[in-house]
Amino acid sequence: MLDVFKNGGDIYCSTASKMFGVPVEKHGQNAELRQKGKIAVLALGYGGGVSALEAMGGARLGLSEDEEKEIVQLWRKSNQNITQLWQTLEAAAIKAIETGESVRVNRGIEVGRQWGMLTITLPSGRTLCYPRVSIGIERNDGWRGDHEIIEYEGTNQTTKKWGKIRTYGGKLTENVVQAIARDILGVVILRAREAGLPVVFHIHDEIVVEAQPSQTLEQVEALFSKPIEWCRDLPLKGAGYTTPYYLKD
Repeated sequence: MLDVFKNGGDIYCSTASKMFGVPVEKHGQNAELRQKGKIAVLALGYGGGVSALEAMGGARLGLSEDEEKEIVQLWRKSNQNITQLWQTLEAAAIKAIETGESVRVNRGIEVGRQWGMLTITLPSGRTLCYPRVSIGIERNDGWRGDHEIIEYEGTNQTTKKWGKIRTYGGKLTENVVQAIARDILGVVILRAREAGLPVVFHIHDEIVVEAQPSQTLEQVEALFSKPIEWCRDLPLKGAGYTTPYYLKD
């Protein structure tokens, strides 16, 4: 996937091509498969299954439940490095909770336990914390059988109340990826400030700079493309637009 982004390719076409074993072009060969690649990329990266495809609009695309199951299986089979990362992070978290030992994972990610919290230290040096963490057992799971589960205390996203929250390898991966994305944006915001480009607010992966007539869009876009020391292998790039007042492009 990183190679596709580095070479300026279409990630949805590339994914569909790997899944179905045929060339897929946006407006060419097997173009109808691109949409299946797109929904797979958007829904399945963090352990999601059929329900995740449904939430992403699988039924509206006319996909049957059998087709959704096939998409899940094909995507996971063709993205085994990602599915392995789910398992690796979950195993590291369980080991850290049970033994107190720190576990080094992949590129500068360290999983540990401290002060009753599960901690995940990111390549940037920032640490994610999961308070009052514990290991439980889920029984009679039709998919995995009896297995260990990770629980911690926090705000339930559905009820908005404090209580026990269950997490798993795919969710931990999502937390790590989103946190790294936030840290990258943080670096860009600091760079903008140092360059005299005042960031007045930001939305997800977008910054809004209130610029002077002498300042250019190219100056802002260059802030995104400059490598960051702790993630030099990531292909970073910014694309923007100018407007007299804020609006979505």
